[in-house]
Amino acid sequence: MMDSRTQISVGDSENHIGKRVVIKLGTNLVTLKSGGLDESTLSDLVRQLAGLRHAGADVILVSSGAVGAGAGILERTGRSRVLAGRRSLRSRQAAAAMGQVELMDLYRRLFGEYGIDIAQALVSRNDLNSRFGYLNVRNTLERLLRWGVVPIVNENDVVGAKNLEGVLYGDNDRLSAMLANALDADLLVLLGETDGLYTADPTCEEDAELIPIVRKLTPQILSYARGPSDDRGSGGMRTKMEAAEVAMTSGIDMVIANGYEQNVLARIMSDEPIGTRFVPSEPPRTNLKRWLLTGSTEARGSIIVDAGAVTALERGVSLLPVGVTEVAGDFERGDIVSVNSPTGAKVAYGIVNYDARDVNAVLGLKSEKMIDVLENWYGQEVIHRNKLALI
Repeated sequence: MMDSRTQISVGDSENHIGKRVVIKLGTNLVTLKSGGLDESTLSDLVRQLAGLRHAGADVILVSSGAVGAGAGILERTGRSRVLAGRRSLRSRQAAAAMGQVELMDLYRRLFGEYGIDIAQALVSRNDLNSRFGYLNVRNTLERLLRWGVVPIVNENDVVGAKNLEGVLYGDNDRLSAMLANALDADLLVLLGETDGLYTADPTCEEDAELIPIVRKLTPQILSYARGPSDDRGSGGMRTKMEAAEVAMTSGIDMVIANGYEQNVLARIMSDEPIGTRFVPSEPPRTNLKRWLLTGSTEARGSIIVDAGAVTALERGVSLLPVGVTEVAGDFERGDIVSVNSPTGAKVAYGIVNYDARDVNAVLGLKSEKMIDVLENWYGQEVIHRNKLALI
């Protein structure tokens, strides 16, 4: 029987039934400025997460904070001197390895008070770049959700050097968007200390205005995005816009909101206007198309095409070498690449049949001439239409 602390109050539960939501908690919510985990804040957020789970929602939690938790352990045990070089990649990765244990132990205890089991999943964005890895992650998390378990995901900081390099903490914004994409989520929620996307930095400019809803990521909207405002978190609003691009092109709503707002999750799930909501104009895509659209942050290069090819692609045909005018990047066969118009606008993402060197060799050629030029023949399409997702 639940005690008074485990009473769940999150609002109208009917709004949550059947929905799948990925919720990312930022570093500044999870950790204290003095180091270590903010148990009070996490306790309240877990109460809300448990409410969503008991109301019938599938809940996937992406949690930052492993490095901060590790730093707190070192401080408590009198070994803070080893963090004199904490800006080194090796120190941060070691701190993440220590802190991940404490972070998961706290989540286990907090969710356990509501009778909810959790599972840990350390995932790197590279794991989701390959179709094989993407499907393995998807299948494992789907099984956990079917069992009623809350998966708790974090970037694999110990091996994810790219994620930690040059900053104190890892950034999970793009990872959470890719998970939302992989799991066909209805909603992605990014919680931090900010109320949403502003027209300017509200801590510096009094006339900064909160943008309540975004329907398209225009150059003006993207110009409002800036990097981190302190040395605790990383990425800032800039990586949140990259997450928004993945979510919106996949047909997933996304909300940026302040995690300290009372019952913030239930209010978001009930469609209360809180924070900044990003509303996609496209319906949800098929699974393969959704994976291809992760190329918005993970593409290995780009192929520039002429206006005729753009028109052909919009009619649903494959990309042939005759329409290709330029190649950028050192991609390999099987990589995701972007397809750009003559003006540089992104038209599509797709799995390329040839590496960059081979595509360069057949620029502008008719398909029947390719076999005379290329050492390896994989078909007449640079990108087949079945492996192409239009934006």
